[in-house]
Amino acid sequence: MSILLSSNFQWVFFSTLILGIASGLIGCLAYFKKQSLMSDALSHAALPGVMIAFLLFQEKSFLMLITGAYISAFIGALFINLIKSTTRIKEDSAMGIVLAVFFGGGIVLLTIVNRSSGGNKAGLDQFIFGQAASMIGSDVLMMTILALLVTVVVIVAFKEWKLFLFDPHFAKGLNLSMTTMNGLYIILLVLTIVIGIQAVGVILMSALLIIPPVSARYWTHSFKRMMILSAIFGGLGGAIGTTISTQGASWPTGPFIVLTLGSIFLVSLLFGNKKGLIVEWILFRNKQNELEQNSSLVREGNS
Repeated sequence: MSILLSSNFQWVFFSTLILGIASGLIGCLAYFKKQSLMSDALSHAALPGVMIAFLLFQEKSFLMLITGAYISAFIGALFINLIKSTTRIKEDSAMGIVLAVFFGGGIVLLTIVNRSSGGNKAGLDQFIFGQAASMIGSDVLMMTILALLVTVVVIVAFKEWKLFLFDPHFAKGLNLSMTTMNGLYIILLVLTIVIGIQAVGVILMSALLIIPPVSARYWTHSFKRMMILSAIFGGLGGAIGTTISTQGASWPTGPFIVLTLGSIFLVSLLFGNKKGLIVEWILFRNKQNELEQNSSLVREGNS
């Protein structure tokens, strides 16, 4: 209980809460653009940037490392668009190629870093699975500010995002540049990924972007309500997962956040009022009983 009252835990708790909210919002945009795999590809593509930044500057500054991660992930996004636009390879295949090549390169660079001399390399492997507890106050503050920035941009430009996703022709009529909106979407997606990789890890960061909107979809068909629910689910996953991870020594934060989100998804899958499995079964049984009653009435009328 004492650890829950510590200022360090409260800072980390608040930062992962905000990160979850931002991820839920951005995840909705990726969901409706049918680019959920993009988040997975770019989170893996961020790893070599972290390692290159460390090899160049030999320090574990959070700003330095996430800058490297951002550049690497953004280059990965450019490669995906380049492969898709200049070849016959489909977008999902391009994402798979970038994911595998960049992550493989990141692991090679991590091996080189671990074999190099110097004690300040310790903890870099935590970017694989995440460890929020290792973050210092300045890291948490920067992560929180950037996550709040992403959240504010998505909320303020809600109408523009709606046009961008569902009515691009009308948006062009209003002189809303689709190229600019798509560029802003990629920038925000990459930024959300890189600020979360130390807390959640490059492997599991995609879950924070994918699971909340998918879970929210089982509760509503409204875009606005889905954004709100996705943000709530993401925030709950970050907050609860962080709290659980503090109960054991060196427990990684990312897996517990993902397990929490997985539980939310399971509840949504079963009980969601929009095509949840149990709700669908109840509706099916009610319809079946109604048909049987109607058939009985028809038979009695004929007799």
